[in-house]
Amino acid sequence: MIIVMKGGTTTAQVEEVSKRLEEIGYMVNPIFGVERTVIGAVGCSEHEKIDAMEQLRGYEGVEDVILITKPYKFVAKEYKGGKAAVDVGGLLIGGDEIVMMAGPCTVESEEQLFATAERVAKAGAKVLRGGAYKPCTSPYSFQGMGVEGLRLLKAAGKQFGLKVITEVMHVRKVEEVAEYADILQIGTRNMQNYDLLREVGQSRTPAMLKRGMTAKLEEWLLAAEYIASGGNEKIILCERGIRTFEPYTRNTLDLSAVPALNSLTHLPVVVDPSQGTGRRDLIAPMSKASVAVGADGLIIEVHPNPDHAIKDGAQSITIESFETLMPELELIANAVGRSLKSVVTA
Repeated sequence: MIIVMKGGTTTAQVEEVSKRLEEIGYMVNPIFGVERTVIGAVGCSEHEKIDAMEQLRGYEGVEDVILITKPYKFVAKEYKGGKAAVDVGGLLIGGDEIVMMAGPCTVESEEQLFATAERVAKAGAKVLRGGAYKPCTSPYSFQGMGVEGLRLLKAAGKQFGLKVITEVMHVRKVEEVAEYADILQIGTRNMQNYDLLREVGQSRTPAMLKRGMTAKLEEWLLAAEYIASGGNEKIILCERGIRTFEPYTRNTLDLSAVPALNSLTHLPVVVDPSQGTGRRDLIAPMSKASVAVGADGLIIEVHPNPDHAIKDGAQSITIESFETLMPELELIANAVGRSLKSVVTA
């Protein structure tokens, strides 16, 4: 159950409602936002919830009481009553415009990053992606440039007018990464790292939660619930493919998840066709399909010279390919009633 308090509600009024909920038998989790306060209440049987709803609506300061039967509450579509955009420093993700995120899988050098950032920004990208810390299957693989990589990302974003998204891998790194990034990315291996999810929930930096490689939709949404229940409601979901028995692609990109999530949650949904397929030749067609089925954005690996990339060159496209792809995506976006601002290069 979600109790929405009116704007300007006093702390005493919130405490009064919380106390009554605890008396009934609920576990209470108030979230104090900038514009409003909501109280999440978990527990009690269904018939008791109906009775409690009627009581609570009479309390001073209560604007609405919403009954949510799904195991996830704060990320359920009923919580917002429909789609809700995430504001990333003035950039809306989940609005009418499809947001493009592009950049190298791994920050390798200042030259590589700045060359990519300049061109993808000119082509219409709004967010610069790049890994400063890299999760690797092998402990001997390149692990990223660390803080120096974060500094380069922030500098490149500032110079070319791009927001920055990069991965955070450890609870002790959340504050550090948030200092440089506009969006905290939680990778597939950490989707159920509950300590990390709770820590990101304490942050107020927007977070993009990638689907676990074997996760069901409900498990994914419950992972998002960990973040939201901590008070950080600025969550973006990212479909990045799931592991199946098919070896031709790195993962199987589950595009059916996009419309399914749009029916289950108010959170915006982004698609990663690079990790989703692991094949450069499939990125463009899967990007187009993603826009067609209702994705709110794409996150694509772009590299000046993918064949010489330190990591994941096979799933990165060239800058020229990205420039060609953008106007093609714009046509599809317009066809489905969305917008995507691209710049056609000569």
